[in-house]
Amino acid sequence: MNTFTTNLRGEVALVAGATRGAGRGIAVMLGEAGATVYCTGRSIRGLPSDLNRSETIEDTADMVTAHGGHGIAIQVDHTDEQQVQKLMKRIMDEQNGQLDILVNDIWGGEKLTEWETPFWQHSLANGLLIQDRVLKTHLITSHYAAALMTARGCGMIIEVTDGTDYSYRGNLYYSLAKIAPIHMAAAMAVDLRPYGVTAVSVTPGFLRSEEMLEHYGVTEANWMDAVQGGKQHAEHFSESETPYFVGRAIASLAADPEASNRSGQALSSWGLSDVYGFTDVDGRRPHWGNYAAAHGLGPA
Repeated sequence: MNTFTTNLRGEVALVAGATRGAGRGIAVMLGEAGATVYCTGRSIRGLPSDLNRSETIEDTADMVTAHGGHGIAIQVDHTDEQQVQKLMKRIMDEQNGQLDILVNDIWGGEKLTEWETPFWQHSLANGLLIQDRVLKTHLITSHYAAALMTARGCGMIIEVTDGTDYSYRGNLYYSLAKIAPIHMAAAMAVDLRPYGVTAVSVTPGFLRSEEMLEHYGVTEANWMDAVQGGKQHAEHFSESETPYFVGRAIASLAADPEASNRSGQALSSWGLSDVYGFTDVDGRRPHWGNYAAAHGLGPA
């Protein structure tokens, strides 16, 4: 990884949904900037979630620590209000009430979204479960985190989503789950502004996650081979970014003393790279916004 110099030493962060993908990348980059990072999710060693993947929150916490921060793994199902309350009490007790950054990256809809299926033919149970795993979890977690932040008169809530606008994203249930956090951040910003707390939404571009690498049959070491692989949308993979790119975007934003001026906005990894000048860990500066516009892929 190339050097990243943002300083968040002394800051306390909670990344809700830190098991893999963007959540893991964000947690690790907050750690690289020196933060203490609580890494929550459902998958722990020996007991994966219903997604049945190998990544765990303990692995993420270890990576946070290895990169210079202090990673703390706590198993939490964020649909369960009592578990979230217990988490916040632990943070309050261990950090003397300090919580500077909340990143809501809970998702879990990968196997529930039925692409190319009209909403009335889509499983209603799966569609509603997607909403539970995003809207309900983000609202519960923000509710209790905001109480800690407003008590201290500072902090930042970041809603991680897909896209910066309200356009259709190919599936009603997926669209609703990804558009809602944009408005949640905008609405929370209004309520939180008098208390000195910032709220924004942030999207990555084409994310080169563990799952996408597996989908294309490549690794991080040879990911460009997928561009020639002939799979659907593989040509767009050339502009993909690692999960650490949006992590550096969020770390840079969190370290900016003027970040409150962006409260309520829908931001992007590539847009924040334009502002703060950071690169991805491979030294590239992917810009999904410019790429999407040039290739007629619609709003970013």
